[in-house]
Parts: sequence; C-alpha cells; structure tokens
Amino acid sequence: MRFLLSVIDSGSRTGSSDEMEAIDIFNEKLQNNGHWIFACGVDSPSTANLIDNRAGAGSIVKGSYIDNDEFQSGFWIINAADHDEAIALALEGSKACNRKVEVRPLLG
Repeated sequence: MRFLLSVIDSGSRTGSSDEMEAIDIFNEKLQNNGHWIFACGVDSPSTANLIDNRAGAGSIVKGSYIDNDEFQSGFWIINAADHDEAIALALEGSKACNRKVEVRPLLG
C-alpha cells in the first residue's frame, strides 16, 4: 500500500542541521528497506497560486486555499505493508524531522 506522510510546520526551510541529518538517515532507511517512493520539501503557502478553471473560469488567485498558521512543508510517499506499518514509519519520520506528520493512504 502507498501512503502520503505530510510534514506539518509553521514555516518552510526551518530544519536545523541536526534535523536535516536525522531526515537523511531516515530517508536512507526508507530506501534500504523498500519503503521509499519519493520525498521533498514544499515552499510556504505565500508562494502558492490557487487555480480554478472549472467551466473555463480562468481564475488565478495568489496564495493558498488554506489560511492557517501550520501547513504542509514537506512529504514522503512510501510503500508500507499496511496502515500500522505506515504509522510506525510516520512516528520515526516525525522524530527525525521534529515536526508533526499526518498519514493518509493513497487511492488507486
């Protein structure tokens, strides 16, 4: 099964050098154990553009659709045998990056 592990933060590019090192170690573990699909950071909502082209509306609004102090600042897409394994990996990821991590199964 595939899962999205979203890193929740109040800023982008806020990881300390120790946190970045711990994330690299966690990423290596994911890769070595066949869990890794993809991972990356995400820039802050202030850099977003919200596009709505339903029915040809052509609407482009600067900013995110979410107005909140916390947001997704990065993510992992992983393979896990089941939800319990994904939760266990998310616990490790949360400890490594020192941030909250949300776990969601991917559909399809």
